[in-house]
Amino acid sequence: MDTIEYIIKTIETLVNIPSPSGFTKEVMGFVKAEAEHFGYDSEYSQKGGLVISVKGKSKETLGLSAHVDTLGAMVRSIDAEGTLKFTLVGGYTMHSVEGSYCKIHTRGGQTYTGTILIKSASVHSYDDARTLERTDRNMLIRIDEPVKSKEDVLALGINSGDYISFSPKFHYTDAGFIKSRHLDDKASVAILLGMLKGMSEENQVPEKNLKILISNFEEVGYGASWIPKEIKEFLAIDMGAIGDDLNGNEYSVTICAKDSSGPYDYDMTNRLITLAKEREIDYVIDIFPHYGSDVSSALRGGNDICGALIGPGVHASHGMERTHKSGLENTLKLIKGYVGV
Repeated sequence: MDTIEYIIKTIETLVNIPSPSGFTKEVMGFVKAEAEHFGYDSEYSQKGGLVISVKGKSKETLGLSAHVDTLGAMVRSIDAEGTLKFTLVGGYTMHSVEGSYCKIHTRGGQTYTGTILIKSASVHSYDDARTLERTDRNMLIRIDEPVKSKEDVLALGINSGDYISFSPKFHYTDAGFIKSRHLDDKASVAILLGMLKGMSEENQVPEKNLKILISNFEEVGYGASWIPKEIKEFLAIDMGAIGDDLNGNEYSVTICAKDSSGPYDYDMTNRLITLAKEREIDYVIDIFPHYGSDVSSALRGGNDICGALIGPGVHASHGMERTHKSGLENTLKLIKGYVGV
């Protein structure tokens, strides 16, 4: 299996492992096993993130990151009729999840399926089915179990505080598009694993030591608030936003100069641009107006680092996302240029 095929297959595996922020043990176990299969040591942080270590040619250390946590929800309360109210984990619109299939993960280990719906769920039955405001207060989860009351739901073991994950609907098209929820940021995690696969198989050693942080709280703002102290330069690999007044597309790697947390390091960003030009990588430079990254949280956490942000362009981010294998390839090429392999 070549590297890009591996990356796409790994994306499919990753998006099908439920992992809203803070509910990431299973998916972290998969990433850890893959990294160790390729011969690289890894260890968990106290926060549940994963740090993969790669020995380089010098004593200096570069930090790379991608986050494996996704958008999701948590049970807020149970209605008298046996439906669930929920609270958001991460930031998204109700329009993007209305009608989605989901899973409810109880703290006792049971898993149930359901559907996310607006309260006025049918034009045949409700005057305001088209106009009712799509807010979390007006949404519910219909559980696929014969429940008619709050007591019935509690008897299943479901309670407030249980995690809810969204069905990803992964599909890889003949034209090379990858359609799925949670490409933010499992596509980038798969790219980093693809890089490790190639380095292992080709006995490549990077110019500097690498600490690859797979974070698990990025979607709620503090994924990389702690990073290993030896890291002085930190590159976040996250999705490139596409939309109004932006330059990104699904086929290129985006180099972000500034997001809502502020500008990224000037010299580091310039080096990435120069690398992309030298290696004839399809890239764009962009500004993200509603966005933060692991570098953002690392800086807010007081880490003395310089940081930059890149990633494959992802359309309809935090919704029904899509990217293209060319975007994955260009991102991989830029990361390999950055680490020197």
